[in-house]
Amino acid sequence: MNLDIAGKIALVTGADSGMGKETARMLLQEGVRVAITDQPGGDLAKSIEDLKSLGEVIAVEADLTRLDDVKTLFAKVREQLGDPDILVNCAGVTGATGDFLEVDDEGWHSTLNINLMGAVRVCREAIPAMRAAKWGRIVLMSSEDAVQPYVDELAYCASKAGISSLSKGLSKAYGCDNVLVNTVSPAFIATPMTDKMMQKRADEKGMSFDEAIETFLEQERPGMTLKRRGKADEVASAILFLCSERASFINGADIRVDSGSVMTVAG
Repeated sequence: MNLDIAGKIALVTGADSGMGKETARMLLQEGVRVAITDQPGGDLAKSIEDLKSLGEVIAVEADLTRLDDVKTLFAKVREQLGDPDILVNCAGVTGATGDFLEVDDEGWHSTLNINLMGAVRVCREAIPAMRAAKWGRIVLMSSEDAVQPYVDELAYCASKAGISSLSKGLSKAYGCDNVLVNTVSPAFIATPMTDKMMQKRADEKGMSFDEAIETFLEQERPGMTLKRRGKADEVASAILFLCSERASFINGADIRVDSGSVMTVAG
């Protein structure tokens, strides 16, 4: 299938590993010029080494919780590539977890600042040029947790519900300018973030890493009918489609990549 985005410029956040890195890979394979970003201290240099043979790709470190960093990020991308036509926001953290009554304000503020306000900041920088060009694609990473909250991850769940609402609102505000905004909602994908979750579970319960995954699926995610973690490329494929000209009539939608984890129609 010709996705008709060769020569476009994309910015992918949270791209030093996992779903962000795999999305950058697929965009490069389609002839897109790509900027990847992640917070300082990550593996961006390794990502560039892995991706540079596929096409034109640059890396810019940025902390999306800092407005100055976001503005500098976009300035460097514009200088080296141009204004992004495509924005994919994969940056995010599990954040504060545990009993609701024991998670303090700082835990909530930190989680929301990274997951929700980070998306707000990058969208605010990207949208003006997309509107002027009358073409733009924004894909924000939501989650099954946005509509199916888990009691020990309420800060994360609230942040992802906010992403879903933000995406829907932006789709209504700027769809008339051909700036299409959608979300992808994964569940339990094999990434460094879920690796840490499963290692913690294994350590706490005195079991192997593989047993932690198996019991987590049985006890915590019974709706995931494929009985395995998803793969980063399975999520990136959905993102890639929404970035393309083949998705030119899709706006304000959510694609679940969750093995059936969300167990209702309304959610």
